[in-house]
Amino acid sequence: MRPAELPIYAPRPDRPLRPAVFLDRDGTLTEPRHYPTRPDDLVLQRDIGSPLRALQHQSFALIVVTNQSALARGLLDAEGLDAMHDRLRTLLGHHRVHLDGIYACPHHPDGTVPRYRGSCQCRKPAPGMLQQAAHDLGIDLTRSWTVGDSPCDIGAGRRAGTRTALVAATPLHHAVADVHRATTSEALCQILRHHLGTPQGQS
Repeated sequence: MRPAELPIYAPRPDRPLRPAVFLDRDGTLTEPRHYPTRPDDLVLQRDIGSPLRALQHQSFALIVVTNQSALARGLLDAEGLDAMHDRLRTLLGHHRVHLDGIYACPHHPDGTVPRYRGSCQCRKPAPGMLQQAAHDLGIDLTRSWTVGDSPCDIGAGRRAGTRTALVAATPLHHAVADVHRATTSEALCQILRHHLGTPQGQS
């Protein structure tokens, strides 16, 4: 299975490459849940609407890249995942935020569903989902950021050639990121400041 669970757009040949913010889903874009399987399990992190909208206005593509081993474990099927991501788009739409793509890896080496069991190139920290999105959507990875709350997110971003932002209350072992902030909102604001060339502490 290719990493794009929900294929979006193919870039026009004449479209210039643009930067992106690659966002982990659970624990980064949405509040952490243990194997969320229902649309109502998705709750946006606090205060992320405004910085996401600001990045969008600066021509950043906003792309979700998420490991979803619940499919491999038989806890969720593809239709259920589609419903959850429809809910995610709706929640972000309330903040006038549009996702350019959602890429989900359904694989896990210990999965119980045969079609999803095994190793792959899309499960983070492998960079496959980011590379596929860059190909599909015309993304310049060298001007892009990966935002996540785990070492596998940071590892995927670094392997793909993006800058990285770790969301965690304290630094995590084996997750050396360009930016470390306690909340997703703070991390997104720092990315925006970096893009605008605004010194830390100014807006």
